[in-house]
Amino acid sequence: MLILSRKTGETVVIDGRIRVKIVRMEGDVVKIGIEAPSSVSIHRQEVYDEIQHNNKQAVTGVRPVLPRLQKIEKQISALVKT
Repeated sequence: MLILSRKTGETVVIDGRIRVKIVRMEGDVVKIGIEAPSSVSIHRQEVYDEIQHNNKQAVTGVRPVLPRLQKIEKQISALVKT
């Protein structure tokens, strides 16, 4: 991992086509701006992890039962038994 120090307004260039600019700092939060070609996906880590998790579930066919559907299934089962 490359670690760099930057001040507000300064930029880091990645591969000559991606620019990461320090826009401002608010306490412990650093606001960054990212310029990249539209072909480059940019996500926060937690969003990326969720996308990967959902993609794996879609491939394996394991899908959670939605609460509303589960309730309807119980109601249908009760009607069928009577």
